[in-house]
Amino acid sequence: MTLDFHAAGPDQTRALGARLAQAISAAGGETPLMITLSGDLGAGKTTLVGGLLTALGHPGPVRSPTYTLVEPYRLAGRDLYHCDLYRLRHPDELEDLGLRDLRSPASVLLVEWPEKAPGRLGRADIAVTLTYADDDTRLARLEAETPAGHRVLAQL
Repeated sequence: MTLDFHAAGPDQTRALGARLAQAISAAGGETPLMITLSGDLGAGKTTLVGGLLTALGHPGPVRSPTYTLVEPYRLAGRDLYHCDLYRLRHPDELEDLGLRDLRSPASVLLVEWPEKAPGRLGRADIAVTLTYADDDTRLARLEAETPAGHRVLAQL
């Protein structure tokens, strides 16, 4: 299943993230989810994650964990991990992050720049790709790659 959305500006990108959060909650389930986010610098990956985390109850701003690489959250009864792989110099460094250990029932991994670790992450449940439609508008393509991903996207 593939869904396309246009987001005119950061507010609409955050709103899409909030809709995705609602879909995750509505889909329920105890299976872990991995959502990858791809796109050029400034395309809105962190903005979308910010909308998702805010909708689940995070009270503050959301920044990309570019230097910490992983930022944990406990929201709405779930463990969420916002990961940014942009600074990985080599895919082998992914093992040091221990992302596999973070996958537990009801956990959600939000992984920016998955292309920095080709073949190392496993299959995403939902792959989000953000591209520039013009200076202000982004095209967000959400692709469900697993049954769990299909259950979430069916709620959008």
